[in-house]
Amino acid sequence: MVKKSAGLLLYRFKNKIPEFFLVHPGGPFWKNKDIGSWSIPKGEIEENEDYLEAAIREMREETGISINYPPEKFERLTELKQNPGKVIYAWAAEADFDATSVSSNLFEMEWPPKSGKKQFFPEVNKAEWFCLEEARKKILQGQTPLLDELYTKIKTLSEK
Repeated sequence: MVKKSAGLLLYRFKNKIPEFFLVHPGGPFWKNKDIGSWSIPKGEIEENEDYLEAAIREMREETGISINYPPEKFERLTELKQNPGKVIYAWAAEADFDATSVSSNLFEMEWPPKSGKKQFFPEVNKAEWFCLEEARKKILQGQTPLLDELYTKIKTLSEK
């Protein structure tokens, strides 16, 4: 069965320059990783769940920030297929908030490995707004097409 995730790629304008909201995964595996490790806020779609509603829910769970827009305020982006076979459905919307105010849900895992000890870690340990150039460096390589697609759409709209 193919795993499906839904997420939001939010953007804002600062001094007329677009910035993109990305999150850094929590937990010990990602602790010392930066370049190529950030992501859009996203997560698995629950059975019979509307994909856009899943993206909005995941944003709230991973950041504590609610984006309560009507569906027409979201721009559907092209779905991505990532290794190993996961499909990501993403939507874009303009928003502006303090990225330092994120508050993530927690997940439990055995840590250290094979220790038998369980620990809790935040699903997201930090979030930031990045200009396109910096966002392209920070984001997981497989999600770069989302940034490029959204940037093209924003640029096209601003030229009209």
